[in-house]
Amino acid sequence: MTTPRPPALAYLWRHHRPALIALALALAVAGFFAVRLALFTIYWSDPAHRQQPLAGWMTPGYVARSWDVPVEVIRAALPVSPEAGTRPTLDRIAEQGGIPLPDLIAGIESAIAGARAE
Repeated sequence: MTTPRPPALAYLWRHHRPALIALALALAVAGFFAVRLALFTIYWSDPAHRQQPLAGWMTPGYVARSWDVPVEVIRAALPVSPEAGTRPTLDRIAEQGGIPLPDLIAGIESAIAGARAE
């Protein structure tokens, strides 16, 4: 008579622990990015988030996504270049550039119009 086999997970844990841990980590990372993709897709497919009126709380990246223009178009319209790795708001950029927020917004809107005309 044969001895009963242990459950598959117990066998893998006993004999292939590093591979099982690597698989669990890979599944966790893949799950994270799948959830992130789903949330971004749901958010940006809502028409209320497209072509929003520009406001001081927005970042250049948000404006670029909302208006469907390359982020370089928005960055070119800014008086100062944001530091790499930071996500400053339009309020902070206007403050750093020493110009009023309405003037910054007007410049960005004209840059968007120019990019769409091309």
